[in-house]
Amino acid sequence: MTCGAPLGYVHGIDRMRALGHDGQTEWSGRSWRRCVNAGAGCNWLIDDADTVQECTACRLIRRRPEPDDAVGSGQLAQAMFAERRLLFQLVEHGLPLVSAADQPGGLGFDLLSSSTSGERVVIGHSGGIVTIDLDEVGDAYRESLRVKLGELYRTMLGHFRHEIGHYYWQVLVHDGPLLEKFREIFGDERASYQDALQRHYSTGTPEGWQESFISEYATMHPWEDFAETWAHYLHITDTLQTAASFGMRLGGLAGDKLASELRGSLATAPNLSMTGYHELPFEPILDTWHPLAMALNQINRSMGESDLYPFVIPIPVRRKLAFVHELIGDSAR
Repeated sequence: MTCGAPLGYVHGIDRMRALGHDGQTEWSGRSWRRCVNAGAGCNWLIDDADTVQECTACRLIRRRPEPDDAVGSGQLAQAMFAERRLLFQLVEHGLPLVSAADQPGGLGFDLLSSSTSGERVVIGHSGGIVTIDLDEVGDAYRESLRVKLGELYRTMLGHFRHEIGHYYWQVLVHDGPLLEKFREIFGDERASYQDALQRHYSTGTPEGWQESFISEYATMHPWEDFAETWAHYLHITDTLQTAASFGMRLGGLAGDKLASELRGSLATAPNLSMTGYHELPFEPILDTWHPLAMALNQINRSMGESDLYPFVIPIPVRRKLAFVHELIGDSAR
C-alpha cells in the first residue's frame, strides 16, 4: 500500500485490508471493524456482525496486566506482536485452536509482568494455559537471561512457539495414534519430570548432546525435546515462507552447491506455503532451509551481528523434525 491507509488483518481469511476513515473495511460482502485493542497495537479485525469487542487473538488472553499498569500494558502490547504471529502460523498450518474459555484444556494465555504484577511469573505451560513473563520483551533483560543460561537463542516469539509445542503435545500426541512412535523417537515421557528438571540444573547436559538434540534444554526430558523441536519446525517453515513471499532465490556458494541435489536452481518457491509444506516430505524442506540459513547467518555476520540461526541439525534431530512435520500434516488433513 502506498496511500497511507491503515491496514487490518482478517483472521481466517488471511488477508490484509485497507481501512476507511471509520476504521472499517469490506471483504466478501461482509463488513469488518477494528479490535477494541487497536489502540494498543492490535491490527486484527472482527466481523461487524460479531457482538464481541476483542479479536480472536485478544480473546485467548486469560490474564493480563491491570489497565492502570502502564508498564505492564506497554509490555503486553509488544508481546502480542509475537502472539499474533504465532496464531497466524497455527491457522495457516490448519492446526486445531480451541479456547480455554470454551473447553477445559483449551488454549489460553496468561501474559503477566514479574516486575509489576507482584508475583514471580514463570514461563511455562499447564493444562492448555501458556504463561509468559512480559519482562522478557526488554532486550537487555532477556539477553542477560540468555547469557546466564548459556542459550544460543532467546526471543519472545521463541517462547510462544516452544510453549505452544507443549499444548499441541497434549492435543495431538497424548493418547493419540502416534504416541508410541513419539516414545521411540523422543523417549518415554512418563519418566519423572521433576527428577529430570533437578538433574538438568544440577549436573548439566550430557556429553555429546549435540549429536542427538537441537539444544541443551531439549536434553532435559522428552516433553522439552518435543517442544524445542516443535518450535524449530515453526521457525524454519515461517522463515522459508517469508523468503518465498519475496520470491527469493539462492545461487552461488552454498546455493549452487546444493542446487544439483534439488534438480535445479535452489529457490524458496512461492508454492512453499504452509499448506504446500504438508504435501512434501520433510527432507526437501530441510534441503532448502540449509543454504538459506547459511546465507542469513553470513548476512548477519556482515552486519556485525550473531548468527540468525546458530543451530546444527544432525540426523536424529532431522527425524524428530520429520515427526513434527508428519504430525502437523496429519492434523491439517
